[in-house]
Amino acid sequence: MPELQFDTYYRYDDLTEILRAFAAERPDLVTLSSIGTSFEGREVWLATVTNAATGPAEEKPALWVDGNIHATEVSPSTACLYFLNFLVRECGRRDDVTWALDSRTFYLCPRVNPDGAEWALADRPRIIRSSTRPYPFDEEPIEGLRQEDVDGDGRLLMMRIPDDNGPWRVSKEEPRLMVQRGPTEVGGHYYRLMPEGVLDAYDGVTLKVQRDREGLDLNRNFPANWRQEDEQTGAGPYPTSEPEVRNLVEFISRRPNITGGVTFHTWSGVILRPYSHSADEEMVAEDLWTYKSIGAKGTEVTGYPNISVYHDFRYHPKEVITGTFDDWLFDHLGVFAWTVEIWSPQRQAGIEDYKFIDWYRDHPFEDDRKLLTWSDRELGGEGYVDWYSFEHPQLGPVELGGWNMMLAWRNPPPKFLEREVAKFPEWLLWHGLISPRLELHSDEVEALGGGNYRLQAVVQNSGWLPTYVTKRALERQVVRGMVVELALPDGASLKSGKVREVHGQLEGRAYKASSPTVWSAADATNDRLRLTWTVHAPGGGQVGAIFRHERAGTVRHVWTLE
Repeated sequence: MPELQFDTYYRYDDLTEILRAFAAERPDLVTLSSIGTSFEGREVWLATVTNAATGPAEEKPALWVDGNIHATEVSPSTACLYFLNFLVRECGRRDDVTWALDSRTFYLCPRVNPDGAEWALADRPRIIRSSTRPYPFDEEPIEGLRQEDVDGDGRLLMMRIPDDNGPWRVSKEEPRLMVQRGPTEVGGHYYRLMPEGVLDAYDGVTLKVQRDREGLDLNRNFPANWRQEDEQTGAGPYPTSEPEVRNLVEFISRRPNITGGVTFHTWSGVILRPYSHSADEEMVAEDLWTYKSIGAKGTEVTGYPNISVYHDFRYHPKEVITGTFDDWLFDHLGVFAWTVEIWSPQRQAGIEDYKFIDWYRDHPFEDDRKLLTWSDRELGGEGYVDWYSFEHPQLGPVELGGWNMMLAWRNPPPKFLEREVAKFPEWLLWHGLISPRLELHSDEVEALGGGNYRLQAVVQNSGWLPTYVTKRALERQVVRGMVVELALPDGASLKSGKVREVHGQLEGRAYKASSPTVWSAADATNDRLRLTWTVHAPGGGQVGAIFRHERAGTVRHVWTLE
């Protein structure tokens, strides 16, 4: 296995070589393929991880895991690499990992958006939301502040600009921090804070930040509840208009064996579940209960809270987001999907009781002091940079400093990267193992005389989730029942039963009550199905059977007629 360093962020070429090395060294477990190309033509790599000796990947229930759909959110790529390394390293050493790769498939796409990540990881980084494709207009902005590393030190900080009508002043308690100017405060030294950058067509008075020429948000371009630009900024001209999103939608839609999905983002240190656009009351109760159970396991394993986007993670109380990956996976395909926001600087600084999005609008000054103390102690002053003088080409004397967002906020600092991504493999493994799984419970062949035989098979779902996975999938009618197909020997015929037949769904254990009561103590065998055939085969031979469910997997069996 390749020697990986989990205290660094890999650029595209290095990431590609790492993935190729895994596939070359463990071809029995890892297959590397491209699911398409990005806007700039880079291959989007997918590692398919399963034990090839126990069957094809498509014939096993699967978990999808991806990362880095947003340009600067590069630690999700590391989370995917860490999980890949975990699976390969522990297969043959840990029974649960070995069993998972024998019976399940894991599809890992570490870098959905390689173009944006290359910009973010460049020596002089460029910060955009997602794709590098110009949108909604192709022309360059002609005026306003353009974010740029103006002093060439590889960092994008803030600019502190003296202004007698500015809304900020230096804190009297901690001079490195800025605080809001009071509503009636006058007579002090005040500042405007702007991102580090240069000004195009500056008139000497007016400051405004340019809208990025690259205005797409790829996580608003998925088909579920997609809305146009006037309602959802950055959503693209139509659903899946962007190649990075279309790559995912086409691959996943063509693999109905995918029973769950996790997409890694940053930041907030939280596990998010659908819906983004509507309240829990709109979700089928059984799906909501199961979502909460899976989320509770995630919290137990990772320490991250699990919450609803709509109820607990909205950017504005009067607005919702749509066209997101997890909403699409759940709402259209009917599988349990999650967005994991890696890393919480607040929690690192000892700030535990805070509201994820609301905190950025309003929080106590003491929180800023805790964060500054943490930065000084753990990041040696590189997280929050002391203000220093700089002669700006348009503004003249300003100061640069404040938070180095790329280092301390957008992703874990490299020294903390492995510790943070190491939280997830156990939950991802568990999530894969809760999928439905078709297996043969028992079989029987009975000679009836005259070249006639009665065949019997009992198949069952041994997984925790039902074969259909969610009630939403049943509503959408996106899951076919179990298909059973016989192959008869030459000269044989069926006296009863069918050569091919589609049966119903098999339940799992997910929708059971938490304890037995008078309301829930009857355990019907709705996880099993008994099948019988009568075969006329005067010459004997073998009868083959395939039991397949697109989500629960495939089982093959042979009866010998003597």
